[in-house]
Amino acid sequence: MGLPQRKQFYEPAEYLAFERTAKFRHEYIGGEIYEMAGEKRSHSIICTNISGELHARLKGKLCEVYSPNMKVRTESSGIYTYPDATVVCGQPIFHDEAEDILINPKVIIEVLSPSTEKKDRGEKWENYQQIESLAEYLLVSQTKPRLEMYVRQPNQHWDWSYKIELTSSIYLASIDCELRLADIYDRIDFPPINRPTLVEDSGS
Repeated sequence: MGLPQRKQFYEPAEYLAFERTAKFRHEYIGGEIYEMAGEKRSHSIICTNISGELHARLKGKLCEVYSPNMKVRTESSGIYTYPDATVVCGQPIFHDEAEDILINPKVIIEVLSPSTEKKDRGEKWENYQQIESLAEYLLVSQTKPRLEMYVRQPNQHWDWSYKIELTSSIYLASIDCELRLADIYDRIDFPPINRPTLVEDSGS
């Protein structure tokens, strides 16, 4: 996510009129329009892996997986974002007849990057929590094996957990789907962990 296009506030209708004719994607948060930056190889591969795994595991179920080109709207606050992957179960509900803005996601997944992480963890997450249909929110690192998952509880609080081993997996109960970290990070080579070298004491 880049810098705001201009230091001024826009109404949602102004954003939509602009976005639906724009050459590049933009998100709308807090009345400002943000151009989305291009993605690195690792970001692209991880997003593709996630969508592919979800598609394979949800085949035959009443759930659909949407690509990063599907917008999601938070109705109460009126933000418009492009999650890296979105799952909806049952009948999808859209903002209008254009069917390019989903308002009832079940699962939202964001792949973190230096330019988006602050908003993915902050303002966007605060707004996503207001989506009544949302049951699970995943944050996926692209610099190291790490998945963080927020799960809505019956009391509307959110439980947080994480996985950091490539041999581990996460279970998305809301869509009855298990994802392995090894599959999510397939074709991604992480830099080796630098560990301190132990120097043997030869004595005096």
